[in-house]
Amino acid sequence: MCGFIGAVSLNIFNQEQLLKSNNNIICRGPDQTKTLFSNTNDIFENKTNLNLSLIFNRLSIIDLSHKASQPMISKDFQTLLLFNGEIYNNLDLRKSLKNKGIKFDSHHSDTETLLLGLSYEGIDFLEKLEGQFSIFFFDNKIKKGYLIKDRLGQKPLYYFADKESLLFSSNFLSLSSLINKKEIDRNAVEKYLQIGVIPSPETIFKNIKKVIPGHIVEINFSDKFDNLIDFQYWNIEDFIDEQEFSNEKFFDLFSKAVLKRTISDVPVATFLSGGKDSTAIIKSLVDSNFKVNSFSVGFDDKIYDESKWFNQVVDKYNLNHSTSFLNLNDINEEIENAIDAFDEPYSDPSIVPSYIITKAMAKNYKVALSGDGGDELLGGYKRVIESLKFSQSGNSIIPKFNKVYPNFLGTGNTFLKKSKEIKTSYSSYLEDNNFLEMLNIPIEKHQTVNLFFGTSSNIYKNIQIAEYRLFLAEMMMFKVDRTSMANSLEVRSPFVDHKLVEYILSSNIPYIRDSNDKLLLNNYLENDFNSDFINRKKMGFVFSIESWIFSNLSEIKTYLEKSEFIKDSNKYILPTLSLYKSRINALRIWRLYLLEKYLDKL
Repeated sequence: MCGFIGAVSLNIFNQEQLLKSNNNIICRGPDQTKTLFSNTNDIFENKTNLNLSLIFNRLSIIDLSHKASQPMISKDFQTLLLFNGEIYNNLDLRKSLKNKGIKFDSHHSDTETLLLGLSYEGIDFLEKLEGQFSIFFFDNKIKKGYLIKDRLGQKPLYYFADKESLLFSSNFLSLSSLINKKEIDRNAVEKYLQIGVIPSPETIFKNIKKVIPGHIVEINFSDKFDNLIDFQYWNIEDFIDEQEFSNEKFFDLFSKAVLKRTISDVPVATFLSGGKDSTAIIKSLVDSNFKVNSFSVGFDDKIYDESKWFNQVVDKYNLNHSTSFLNLNDINEEIENAIDAFDEPYSDPSIVPSYIITKAMAKNYKVALSGDGGDELLGGYKRVIESLKFSQSGNSIIPKFNKVYPNFLGTGNTFLKKSKEIKTSYSSYLEDNNFLEMLNIPIEKHQTVNLFFGTSSNIYKNIQIAEYRLFLAEMMMFKVDRTSMANSLEVRSPFVDHKLVEYILSSNIPYIRDSNDKLLLNNYLENDFNSDFINRKKMGFVFSIESWIFSNLSEIKTYLEKSEFIKDSNKYILPTLSLYKSRINALRIWRLYLLEKYLDKL
């Protein structure tokens, strides 16, 4: 896993400025930083007279030799590649290309496989890829460039274009520092305040975009550079169907998804929370005779500690296990570091424990398997189960109580979730429109979550589409990537394997909607663990946002007094939110605090 920044320009780009902007990206690839500052006429036979200014930061995991370094160039094909991620079916693709007469220089670099595959087969080669990736691919022969993002949004990629230059990067702050004329997108800020993140393709600046998951942005360097073509190469809705579900087929795909993610030239470990997702991954590895390294975080406070559960997994499977023990003071000390790990505003307080876990694991490993995506795949979230229930048993009366409900008391989810309208019910778990009203922002402008819904006749699968397009791609994967890469740790998530996702969406699995949380995994684990283990309430690694906000309220208020946004929106918002010291109001203050902290970086 790595990070890069680059410019393709008609003019010579400021190299010193580019090197300075790269400082934010080095954590993504601390093993090697390699630059390429050159005119294409000095590299390739076809004369295109474009100036390349490229920096790549490498976290060496596959093929540790210098032959796998980037930027990688094929002089035979006159192509160039920057690539952040991993291609899990690299060896199969490599073998296929060799059978077609393609010659390789490296031993087993997935970067070279990707470069030569795209060079030989064109953009259609993407359909064969299994992995997580963001890519800049340049074809000098046709004078075109391509910015490409993986299907489910696991790796970041931002871009800016004017008539003479294309700039792109794995890091938003690095890219924005190169651009002189920038304007805050008020609409994007309002979306952040509503749902806690700015979804693709928007960013906080009007003229900087991010590549949408499953999309390609094509640039014709023979034309005006800002004449970009955005097109989709993978559409999750294409896989919705009602084929008969097979447990055997599912767990075969699951086993392959897990094993593929163990391929590495450095040691790999698995996060172990003691929950069903991480335990299922470990069981799959053990069943495949894989010697498992596992890692857990425990607490000295028994209220939060889950050692009892993850130790059962360690004992059952005889794991090579290590545990890092923390106390609540450790969390408080890391809050500012966790916030600084983000190049875009994101307000989920789970960024703090996620940062701490990856930091602890990165002391001994470069690669970690995680259970992220299991809830999206198997209907594990309460909001999904309840929205489906109320779409059948709800009514049109109770949601109207939100109109007279004081905004400072909550988001209105208590009432809105009971709507028979599935979009209203589901959106109320992710949107805080009452907060927008408190900030004098018209909520009619922002029907954000609705835009991510599927359009099929299957209500449950329409919610699943929203889970993947919005929650997983724009929130969960965003959090996982930034917290892990801030600590130079590559996280691989078997439940986010696109073949698993496609299979679930194409199948009829009626019991996945059961209130019995993730019955599929319960059945998978029931022979190895007792009912207490399988049926216990999910806890997770928690961070008491209420305690931190309200114990630091005076300092936070002082900091936010300078906020121009608050002054323009509602200068009384903080006193109002402070009256009722609830978790919701703590989250709202946290959201404002993170926004102001972020604006200070720009």
